[in-house]
Amino acid sequence: MEINELHQKAQAARYLALELAHNANESHSGGALSMADVLMTLYANYLNNSPELQHNDNRDRFILSKGHCCSLYYAILAEMGFFTKQKLLENFAKNGTHFFAHASHTLPGVELSTGSLGHGLPVSSGLALGAKRSGKSFDVYCIVGDGEMDEGSNWEAIMMAAHNKLDNLCLIIDKNQMQALGDTKDVLNLNPMGDKLRSFSWNVIEIDGHDYEQIIAAFDNFKSCKGKPTVIVANTIKGKGVSFMEHNLKFHYSAPNDEELKKAKEELL
Repeated sequence: MEINELHQKAQAARYLALELAHNANESHSGGALSMADVLMTLYANYLNNSPELQHNDNRDRFILSKGHCCSLYYAILAEMGFFTKQKLLENFAKNGTHFFAHASHTLPGVELSTGSLGHGLPVSSGLALGAKRSGKSFDVYCIVGDGEMDEGSNWEAIMMAAHNKLDNLCLIIDKNQMQALGDTKDVLNLNPMGDKLRSFSWNVIEIDGHDYEQIIAAFDNFKSCKGKPTVIVANTIKGKGVSFMEHNLKFHYSAPNDEELKKAKEELL
C-alpha cells in the first residue's frame, strides 16, 4: 500500500475508533490515535496474517499489549476484513458481545486478551522462542505503551529475548510521552529509552511514529536484522490527528462528546 493510501486508511481508522468511544462512552482514545500510523503500516504492508490464515501455524503474530487502546486495533481489523465495520459499531463494549473494551482473543484476528499491562511482550517473546525451537518461520510483533515500560516484566522479557537472539521478534514502543497520571518523564522517567535498550543488546530504531517513510524503513530494518531482536521506538503524539486531543490527558479518560466527534471528523476525513 502506498503512503497516501496508508495515511487515508489510518485517518479513517482514527475516526472509527472515536466513533466507537463516543457511542459506548469509553475511554483511552488518545492512546489509540497515537499508534494508528504504525499499526496501519504493519497490517497493510508487513504482517503475514489475514482472515484466511487464522489456522495457519506460520502466520505472523501481532499482540497489542496496551489492550485498553483496542478501539483502533478493532478498527484496523475491520479494515482488513476480520469482521465488518457495521458489526463492530453495533457491538463495541456492549454486554453479551465479544467486542470488549479491552482486546479479547475471542475475536477473529486477536491472538491474546490484553489490558493488564506488562503481559504482551513476555508472551510475544515466548511465541518467538517457540517458533525458533520448532523451526517455524513466522515473525512476532508487539506494541506496548511507553508508560507500560514501567512494568518489570517487560525488562525480564527484553533480557530473555536478547539472550536467545530472537530476531523474529519486533517490539514497538508507542512513545507518546503520556500515561494515566501525567507525562511519563514525571511519573517514572525512562529516558534515554534508546540507550537503555541498546545496552540490553537489541537492534534499536528510533523514529517519528507518524512519518510513513521512517515507519517503512524501520520495518524493513527489522526484516533484514539477524541475530538480535528489534525494537522500534516510535515517537508519537497522544491524540494524534485531532487538534484538541493532542497532548491532552483528558482523552486518556473521557470519550468525545457529540460536538467533539463532529470536529474530529472534520479534521480527520
